[in-house]
This record gives sequence, C-alpha cells and structure tokens, in this order.
Amino acid sequence: MTEPVILERRGAVSWIVINREDRRNALNDEVIAGIAAGLDAAEADRTVRAVVLTGAGDKAFCAGGDLQLQADGSPFTIDAADPRHPMVRLLERMDACRLPIVARVNGAALAGGFGLLCACDLAVAREDALLGVTEVKVGIFPMMILPYLLRVLPYRRLMELCLSGEPVEAREAMDVINYAVPAAELDARLDWLVGRVADKSPTGIRLGKQALATIRELPTGAALQYAQFMLANMSRTGDAREGLAAFSQKRAPNWTGK
Repeated sequence: MTEPVILERRGAVSWIVINREDRRNALNDEVIAGIAAGLDAAEADRTVRAVVLTGAGDKAFCAGGDLQLQADGSPFTIDAADPRHPMVRLLERMDACRLPIVARVNGAALAGGFGLLCACDLAVAREDALLGVTEVKVGIFPMMILPYLLRVLPYRRLMELCLSGEPVEAREAMDVINYAVPAAELDARLDWLVGRVADKSPTGIRLGKQALATIRELPTGAALQYAQFMLANMSRTGDAREGLAAFSQKRAPNWTGK
C-alpha cells in the first residue's frame, strides 16, 4: 500500500511530501496524521533546521479535502459526540511547530490546501500554480482555514477569493507567497530560501517563533511585557552569546542550538 505521506531527510531539512498524486494530494485522515507525525519527528531531532511541506508530482500541492472518500461527502472521520475537526488539529500542530515550515508549492493549492499554504511560515511557488478557496462553488465557506487566511491575506483580497471561489495564479498572489518562479526554477529558489534560514541560530528561530505565536494574540501592552521577558531570556542562551562573540570577533558563528 502506498504511504499517504512520505518523510525524507535532506541534510538539515526534513521534507514532508503528501503522496496522493492520483487524488491531487487531497487531504484525508491519513494525510493529516502523516503531516503531524512528520512535524513531531522533525522537532524531536535537534539537528533538523527547517521543514519543507510539498505534494507529490507536478500538478498539485494539495487540492483540499478528498470529498469522494465517504458517502457523506466528508474526507474526515468526525465523532458527533466530540466534533473536533481533524483540520483544526493539524493547523494547531503547524502553529505550535517551532521549526520554520516552508511550503514548496509545486502545483494547485486549493481550499484546505490553500489553508495549509497559509499556515506555513514561508512559501515558494511555481508561478502558474493556482491558489484559492473554491468552497462557495459547493455551497460552503472556508471555515476551518479562515483564521490562517486572515493572518496572511489583505482583507479585500481575502473577500474576493472567498466570495468568488475563483483561484488566481501564484504570480498574481505575491501577498500570499514569498517567491513565484518558473517550474524549472522551483527547487533552486526553494534551496536558496531554505539555506538562508537553516544557517541561522536554531535557538533564536525556535524561541522567536514561539514568541511570535504568543504576541500575535496579545493586546499591545501585554505583548510588550512578554517581548521584554523573552528578549532577556533569549540573551542568556548559548546561541545568543555565541552570536555576539562571533560578531565582535568578525567570524562565522558556530550554532549549537542551545
């Protein structure tokens, strides 16, 4: 049986590949569990510096939920007595990940797949990849991913995508991604971007992502109080001491992740 998610290690980077090319890498329970397991494994290995999330093949990053898997039209198993949507669990897990998650958008990212893209920290896409939320075309709205769309998209862009259900090409959506490149240049630009992240302080990034997730939800006064606490804490880490020493000695730092 084909694994729905493939985990690969490439140097200091952990790759999570949705492996359902015949279903346009659509989401179901197994895919969600596989992505979460990949994030768990990456965070447990202190030598991993970043995570790349992508889809198999060259047609789709992720086309959203696989709506043909069950008779009720849902790709997920939801307990009526405890109706916590599987997509919520995955998005919360991505939010809690203290490693940078980079989306390699190798093709269409639609509906829930667009939500995955928005939940990543950085994104590189082939310029002709279609991005959007098509839920209104089947009578619903992109509820589970809406908090992440609101974080990434300007309001009017968000409303146009949600209300029209019409996708746009990545080259026209630079408010969503970092870089849109020809398909032949996708991996080169991805490697360049990941390399710029992976050689920085893992401690600074880990604590920084934790702080960002907290500060984003706080009112300004509480955010400033939390920020000054985190800065004082970070300055006592081994990586901070090494970074300052390397700067003063005009040499490259030797990060230990401590």
